[in-house]
Amino acid sequence: MKKHSFLISGGGTGGHIFPAIAIGKELQEKYPDANIHYVGAKDKMEMQKVPEAGFTIDGLWISGIDRKLSTKNLSFPFKLISSLWKSFFIIKKHKPDIAIGVGGFASGPLLFMANLLGKPTLVQEQNSYPGITNKLLSKKADKLCVAFEGMERFFPKNKIVITGNPIRPQLLSCDATASEARRHFGLDDKPTILIIGGSLGARTINQAIEKDLQLLKEEDIQILWQTGKSYTNGPEVFGKRTVFIKEMDLAYRAADLVISRAGASSLSELSALGKACILVPSPNVTEDHQTKNAMALVNKNAAVLVKDSEALQDLVPTALDLMAQPEKRDELIKNITPLGLKEATKTIVSEIEKLIQ
Repeated sequence: MKKHSFLISGGGTGGHIFPAIAIGKELQEKYPDANIHYVGAKDKMEMQKVPEAGFTIDGLWISGIDRKLSTKNLSFPFKLISSLWKSFFIIKKHKPDIAIGVGGFASGPLLFMANLLGKPTLVQEQNSYPGITNKLLSKKADKLCVAFEGMERFFPKNKIVITGNPIRPQLLSCDATASEARRHFGLDDKPTILIIGGSLGARTINQAIEKDLQLLKEEDIQILWQTGKSYTNGPEVFGKRTVFIKEMDLAYRAADLVISRAGASSLSELSALGKACILVPSPNVTEDHQTKNAMALVNKNAAVLVKDSEALQDLVPTALDLMAQPEKRDELIKNITPLGLKEATKTIVSEIEKLIQ
């Protein structure tokens, strides 16, 4: 029986890296003897996270183009040529059955070269508004796995399969009760809001929560607050404040309500787990794609939106209003749950198998 070989490329953010790792883990489970190798961008977080997950990785000297006039752009042609050349040798060495791109700078050169060398390629797009790399790759890719409806605006319709985004398996397998999950974090068994803003933190969300901590305490609502690395010296809270939450399965389970940015991976997790949520899209992303992600849920009455520019004034009052209306939270849960595609990783791997057969 032939030993399969897979190349998975992309990264830059957790939103790209965790889906890439989830796909690799699923492939590993189906093909234990397969060679699964990753390609990322040098100095980006995938160079640490992928080896931690047990996979090998090569780094390309690649970055994006600064949209403003910048001397940094002068080096881009050299980075691109270097990355294409290195991708050529990576493909020749690993002889992949297929190259899989999850978005991010590194997937561009690798999938371009894979197409040039006649290898099948599959692109996985997490967001409702694709980045420029995936838009360019979509023209030659054999299959486009997407998480949102309406992606034919950007991609060839005949190549699109709606699969959803890969979700960390431990989130779905957690069987702890809300009380047990709260105890794990040293919390009381009472109404709880989970606040997450990504590994670096979301400054506006953090400022809004700090400003209105007293309001939360007066309503006897405790918080489980992931502040991120950039906000390490915040105040004591009624609940638990931490820089990073490793046990996200238990954190979600503990929460009656979740306040979050609107990254694609977060929305996929919230949908799959059926959580009532308030979304505060980051304004610091390409083409404001987090707002577009959020509106895909808000338009179906499956989430509540608070604009980043209005969060200082409105975020905590909106949260308190929802906490006072369990029937409204139940309605959000009812509407968001059908949007959760729990089998996304298996579906993507099934599409990969069709291409390599």
